[in-house]
Amino acid sequence: MRVAAFQRLAIFDAVEVAADVLLRDIAWADANGVDLLVFPEAYLQGHTYSPGLTKRRALSLDDPRLLAVIDQTRTTKATAIVGFFERRADGVYNSAMVIAGGHLKGVYAKANPIETGCLPGSAFPVWDIGDWRFGINICSDLRRPDLARTVANQGAGLICCPINMMLSPTKISRWREPCLAGFRDCALQTGCWVVSSDVVGTNSEGWASYGCTVIVDPQGRVVQRVDEFVEGVTVFDLPSPQNETLPARSEQGLLLATRLDYIQ
Repeated sequence: MRVAAFQRLAIFDAVEVAADVLLRDIAWADANGVDLLVFPEAYLQGHTYSPGLTKRRALSLDDPRLLAVIDQTRTTKATAIVGFFERRADGVYNSAMVIAGGHLKGVYAKANPIETGCLPGSAFPVWDIGDWRFGINICSDLRRPDLARTVANQGAGLICCPINMMLSPTKISRWREPCLAGFRDCALQTGCWVVSSDVVGTNSEGWASYGCTVIVDPQGRVVQRVDEFVEGVTVFDLPSPQNETLPARSEQGLLLATRLDYIQ
């Protein structure tokens, strides 16, 4: 299975703009034989820790803007994981939707949210693409190893991790190494491949994100990474789940773990 993780400039309060980027990336990935794409946490509306902003930005699954994004994937084959703030009857969740072929395949809600105003999810769905089964953990979920194990215990060989590491100046350097270590620990503890997708750029408060978009093998080795502080994508061909021999980095991945010149 070919997976792609996108590192994208953060976009705030502009769903249509973010949707245009998503749809262009999905079309590009589809043309390049990518089976599964991962986009950052809360990418569709922009991440925030403000409960007021979270509530205002949240979209229900029947919101016309969300339905329009899903519908426009109807001509593509690739499956995409897209982070968004989700409005439900009981409150707001930090979620990731799985979309493909014009359909919503399912939603995972972050089980360990640190965003004030977001409720914790309690379900851990998994999805299948060919021989591969994958599930989702979102950012601070990785602080609780039991959450990743819950996904792995359902037969998943891949854990996809949308993240949003836009932090204040006093925190950004402090979390640089622990962020990467979290993915490596997750892989080692579960025996799964781990794929993350992060944002880069700044927000109106002067916060910044360097980007930690990586692909980690079950031995905790980083096999691909997008350069820090730039937009980019990394593409990797996962081996068959039945193949115990881990391959070297794919040539396709080496070529695409770079800046996205096609969008300049």
